[in-house]
Amino acid sequence: MDSERCNVKLSVYPSRGLVDEKFTVLVQKAPPGFQMTIRALHQCEDGNGWEAFAHYTADACGTVNLSEDPSMGGTYSGVEPMGLIWSLKPVPGSKPGIRLSKKNVQTPMEFTISVYKGHQTEGFVDQVQLACVVVERWYMAPGVRRVPITEGGLIGVLFLPPGPGPFPGVLDLWGRGIDIAEYRSALLASHGFASMTLNYMGPLKASSDAAKLVNDQYFETALRVLQQHPQILSSSIAMLGLSFGASMTLKMAAYSDVVKFRCAVCISGSHVQPVDGSVADLIAKIRINTDNQLIGRDLLLPIPTDPTMKVDVGRVQCPLLLIVGEDDQNWPVYESAQDMKEMMERSGNSHLLTILLYPKTGHLIKPPYAPHIVTRIFEEHLHKFQEALINLWGGEMVPHCRAQEDAWRKILVFLRENLYVNNYAKSSK
Repeated sequence: MDSERCNVKLSVYPSRGLVDEKFTVLVQKAPPGFQMTIRALHQCEDGNGWEAFAHYTADACGTVNLSEDPSMGGTYSGVEPMGLIWSLKPVPGSKPGIRLSKKNVQTPMEFTISVYKGHQTEGFVDQVQLACVVVERWYMAPGVRRVPITEGGLIGVLFLPPGPGPFPGVLDLWGRGIDIAEYRSALLASHGFASMTLNYMGPLKASSDAAKLVNDQYFETALRVLQQHPQILSSSIAMLGLSFGASMTLKMAAYSDVVKFRCAVCISGSHVQPVDGSVADLIAKIRINTDNQLIGRDLLLPIPTDPTMKVDVGRVQCPLLLIVGEDDQNWPVYESAQDMKEMMERSGNSHLLTILLYPKTGHLIKPPYAPHIVTRIFEEHLHKFQEALINLWGGEMVPHCRAQEDAWRKILVFLRENLYVNNYAKSSK
């Protein structure tokens, strides 16, 4: 049957929503047994294209429902309602080492979902689309406000949920190689948390004098800004960090006298660091192997017994959630988590610790449905090393993407239980 006679109907519901919200893709009015390819295409802000596709066969009613029917091939297989998003890959011919991330969170990510005749694997630009729908996914829910922060020498952005508040506050830290990323904080605000994402890597690159400013006081200044904001609950502050951000989170949770956290979340991080040093001291320990790869995992092994080389997590007096990818090739997060557990048991505060272990999961654990990235090319180091460096992150696509979805759901529950529920329960008495 030719494409002109195959007037299939394609619908996606909801066609507009948050990035962590599932949608349903439904194809109807196809001939029974009709073989089709469903494809997603995303044009990134940097101009790079990303695609995912899957092969399906219509049932006796001429229907395919991605929430119920299995893909028989493509960039994923099996019943995967959101496979068209988390299995996205750069389109053929793309530059190696690119990443998919949202820079302008005030605009949506747009995904074009299309249906093609037959089981296709390439040449989509030359194929006739039988149906097409554009789907919008947002990090900022309606009413979320974006506020740049510069006071106290900070470089950051605060996202406030809709309404007058007051809201629980979260200081959100990313890791090495990222000056500032807004999308996780915007999504946290979309779920009711006032979240500030903080740039602490940019100053490190500017000059040695600027690097000296990025110490404990820099993070404490950010915590004070959150604590003193009129729309933030001063007694309901948390810190969330990934990679180097997790290292700083652990340090602040253990030693800071400025803010006593209600809770802390550490994703893919380690407590191993010079306790009396700055972020610059930790960065300086990175080494490059003969294959021009950044090595982080082996650098911190074996976990030191010297107490000056790791955060004394026995001092932590708030609930602590550790997100651990067991195949993390960037940091020894599994070994670090086990050592932290032992340290907290010896100090009598292990009841505060929750560890989520994810097999076959790598380093960069992001909010749900983000494509899995095994390596990253750090072009920003070209001036120092003459060629781009490859950072190994590890993990396998399906388990890693499953982990992202599960971890994000449990992070939100953890934050609500420790920031919202307890606070309002006490205030209502």
